[in-house]
Amino acid sequence: MSAPDTSALIENRSLEEKFDPEMRFRPLLPGTAWLVAGLLLTLSMFHYYTAGFGLLREATHRGIHMAFVLGLIFLVFSAFKSDQDRVVPSSLWRPGGISLVDWGLAVAVAIASLYVPWIFNELAFRVGNPSTTDVVMGTILIVLLLEATRRSVGWPLPVIGIGMMLYAYFGPSMPGILQHPGATWSNIVNHLYLTSQGIYGIALGVVATYVFHYVLFGVLATRVGLGKLFIDLATCVAGRYAGGPAKVSIFGSALFGMISGSSIANTVTVGSLTIPAMIRVGYKRHFAAAVESAASTGGQITPPIMGAAAFLMVEFLNVSYQTVILAALVPACMHFFGVFMQVHLEAKRAGLRGLPAEELPVAAKVIREGWQTIMPLAVLLMVLFSGFTPYLAAFWGITACIVVGVSRIPAVTLGFLAAVAIGIAAGLLTQIVFVLPLLLLVVALLIYAYVTSDAGKAKVIDLIDAFVVGAKYAIGVGAAAATVGIIVGIVTLTGVGFKISFIVTSFAAQMAQTMSEILPVWFMDVKSMTLFFTLLMTAVVCILLGCGVPTTANYIIMVTVAAPALGLLGVTPIVAHFFVFYYGVLADITPPVALAAYAGASMAGADPFKTGNTAFRLGLGKALVPFVFVYGPAMLLVTPDFTWASFFLVTAGAIAGILCLSAAFAGYALTEMRAWERWLIGIAALPIIAPDLRTTLVGLAIATPVLASQLLKARAQTASAPA
Repeated sequence: MSAPDTSALIENRSLEEKFDPEMRFRPLLPGTAWLVAGLLLTLSMFHYYTAGFGLLREATHRGIHMAFVLGLIFLVFSAFKSDQDRVVPSSLWRPGGISLVDWGLAVAVAIASLYVPWIFNELAFRVGNPSTTDVVMGTILIVLLLEATRRSVGWPLPVIGIGMMLYAYFGPSMPGILQHPGATWSNIVNHLYLTSQGIYGIALGVVATYVFHYVLFGVLATRVGLGKLFIDLATCVAGRYAGGPAKVSIFGSALFGMISGSSIANTVTVGSLTIPAMIRVGYKRHFAAAVESAASTGGQITPPIMGAAAFLMVEFLNVSYQTVILAALVPACMHFFGVFMQVHLEAKRAGLRGLPAEELPVAAKVIREGWQTIMPLAVLLMVLFSGFTPYLAAFWGITACIVVGVSRIPAVTLGFLAAVAIGIAAGLLTQIVFVLPLLLLVVALLIYAYVTSDAGKAKVIDLIDAFVVGAKYAIGVGAAAATVGIIVGIVTLTGVGFKISFIVTSFAAQMAQTMSEILPVWFMDVKSMTLFFTLLMTAVVCILLGCGVPTTANYIIMVTVAAPALGLLGVTPIVAHFFVFYYGVLADITPPVALAAYAGASMAGADPFKTGNTAFRLGLGKALVPFVFVYGPAMLLVTPDFTWASFFLVTAGAIAGILCLSAAFAGYALTEMRAWERWLIGIAALPIIAPDLRTTLVGLAIATPVLASQLLKARAQTASAPA
């Protein structure tokens, strides 16, 4: 399993663009392509500079970010799908192959985005009493923002935004508890455009302040070879064992996911190596694609990067990023453990082999050749866990990527690492007298590499391309975050979030009361059952919403609407946030719109729907674990009532339950399982995984006949086997 060549990388990028709506750029004429690339590079450099030398005033920083993002969307996304895949010749009405309308919209949305920073000093006198110009500019931004979001991420999110604005406007006509006094269009624009509760709110701020930098870091780290190092190390560790390529897929996706934070990017990058190898050793095509896509969805829940939602949690919960990383650690391990056990048992049942020795890389050689590529991640984590801001950590991580990318001289790499360590110890990382010399060294390295050899020139060009591609990844996320600002703004304007919470909890309480008359009292009381049904409804809505809305937008919407309901039932805020986050991610492998699974199916030549169903089954651990840490929050390590005793009880039960469920799905434990064994151990898995000692013991009692039967059959097979 060697690294993909250039043609494979190009094919991977085309697959990302095919299955990820945020990457479907229309083909551009050379002149326009250079202009767009220049704007993307400028956007990346703006964020790189501000991360290291200090953010601008909040409204200014967010306004510049949004002006670039939305303006670029009108240049790179066609209004209609029919025009998205064809090059349009230049003409009087289409200069540069882009219509005059799109050029005009790009300029208009940029001006409307920058208007608020321009009048910022006067906002204190205008909020609540907008002028006609304010309303006009706000209307332009809202309309064009919805159109930009439609082009880049699809219809569902703009439709939700429009529906929320209609709800605010027609409040007096709403039925029952949903009724409210209503708001004029001027009031709506004022709240969404001129305050920090709407478009310029937390969602856009997090993307402009944190997410962009970590997306850029992930792209650069992959380009300098960190992704290849992770995959090769995973192959060294797991490739030789039964069903080896599938286990490589899991370990590789977990490691690569730490820096990518994207399910689809993870699937196509790691899958380009692991899916063909899985098929070659005997896995069915749909199963191979499902393994890769299920493992790849773990990328968004795997520390230290975790995608955009982790940084949103930091802002919403007002906790440190280190707290979020620590809370995510054990649930992420549970997800990969669940996929691993199903893959392992499937391999044992089918008698699949590992990779032959000649296909396995030598660990010592892999580390010797690629150790320098891990330095950017080491620098990022050093700065992050030293108490500095996440965006400053990203700045130094990106700088380390540039150093490693243009110079593989060990002394240079180690010297840079030592300099950062000294800067951390002396508290100099933000001082210009310390930063400037290191940046001058980086510039000198870039110039030296570019002028001394063709290989050096290629490295520099590749790094510049990585800055361009990093900005590409962030465009759709930026538009989605700004549109979510509309939804959040309407929730704060009308108070509909608490009304929905009341409706949900009331309905859940009625269902719990009904079930309490059927189930034994010791199994679950009315309060616990009310929480269970609330969680169940929240999970279903998260998955359905995730079918058409990006994970980040899904998370913000559900936190705004569903988290208050969970809070009313006593769920700790960080637990509620992780619950909706996990179910939003699960949508990437949940049919009918399982984008990560469809990307894997395309690479494997498999049936997409069958792949999606199998991927969902493989990722079922991720579907159960959120329920576990709601009832047993000690799994998250950072909750107020954490104790090691409760942690080990909850985690051990989750591990045992996942083992039982994996055996039921694979039809194999110690030997082949009969139908009654599969059903019985599958039923036993649910009470075992429940974070309560009584129910866990009941589950173990149910599973005991199956375990005894498997032991007896395994001994009989061993005794009858030839010597």
